[in-house]
Parts: sequence; C-alpha cells; structure tokens
Amino acid sequence: MPKAIWNGAVIAEAAADEIEIVEGNIYFPDAAVHQEFLQASDTHTVCPWKGTANYYHLAVAGQVNRDAAWYYPQPKDAAKQIAGHVAFWHGVQVEP
Repeated sequence: MPKAIWNGAVIAEAAADEIEIVEGNIYFPDAAVHQEFLQASDTHTVCPWKGTANYYHLAVAGQVNRDAAWYYPQPKDAAKQIAGHVAFWHGVQVEP
C-alpha cells in the first residue's frame, strides 16, 4: 500500500488502485491524506501542461517542512486524473 512518511508520521496512505503516478510522482487522493499534518502555503508554481500548483507545509511533532506537498486545484485537461490528489517531496519518504 503506497504511503508518504515524514518525521516519523504517516502523512498519506492509499491502496495502489487509488493513487495516480505522473512524472514519477505519486499523487494520493485527498481522502488518504491526514489533513491534520497540512498547513496552507502561499506558494504557487505553474506547469505548462498540468496548470497551477498550490502547496502545503507539513507540520509534525513541532517541526515544519515548508512546501513539502503540492496539488492542482484545477488541473488542465491533460492532467485531470490528479484533481483531488496531493503529492510530496522535500524529504518526504514516498513508498510505492
């Protein structure tokens, strides 16, 4: 079962048939992400084919990993399968 782990906490966990893999990144459905670890970020980036990404900081046990998660609130048609999904990086261990 794919999972994302940071600072000793499981941030997300989902069945293999619930995730999406795009450009080598595993996108977890929103329902599989433990929202209590997410903090809103003002960071945004733009991908020419996926659209505008928004970010979250992760907060676990008093530590913050800035902009360690991202999602596309309104992905372009070419990436519509990742709507409602979150991906991780910046030291987050993602196990397929």
